[in-house]
Amino acid sequence: MKDWMIDLFQAYGGAAYVLSLACNVAISVLGVVPSAFLTAANLTVFGFWPGFWVSFAGEALGAIVSFVLYRKGVRRWNGTKWLSHPSVKPLLHAGGREAFFLILALRLLPFVPSGVVTFVAAIGRTSLSVFTAASSLGKLPALWMEAYAIHQFLEAAWSGKLLLAVASIVLLWFVWRKIGQKTAE
Repeated sequence: MKDWMIDLFQAYGGAAYVLSLACNVAISVLGVVPSAFLTAANLTVFGFWPGFWVSFAGEALGAIVSFVLYRKGVRRWNGTKWLSHPSVKPLLHAGGREAFFLILALRLLPFVPSGVVTFVAAIGRTSLSVFTAASSLGKLPALWMEAYAIHQFLEAAWSGKLLLAVASIVLLWFVWRKIGQKTAE
């Protein structure tokens, strides 16, 4: 996917910045598609810092558009059972300063899905301005870490990439096996 995006951006020249922003918005609205391939394409085509900033602008804009669309279209989900889970309630009922710091903290944690944070904030009491400020501020360091890791991976020799791939497969196998053992119990 990354290579396809690189070819697309190179084919469109100056319009590639706008195309990247549009792709980021689409990824954010979908809420479940990882954006790492798009960040990798941005870094490859535009260079590290310009690629970082276009990725940041796209992710921030995508979060705002998603928030507005979720707020308009899915507020009726407010009564669903999973929204009564104790880990979701604080963000759902937060407003003002409390919502700002919750969203900021959740954006800083790389393992918390961005789409879930946006969705819960949108159907909750969080205002658009609080969400925009906290989400964008929280995305800066998180995206910098992602961009740096991707950049290092792209610059690595093939042997380093192979070693990382083998380590990932072994780790995935151990996790899969552990899950299988727990479900068998």
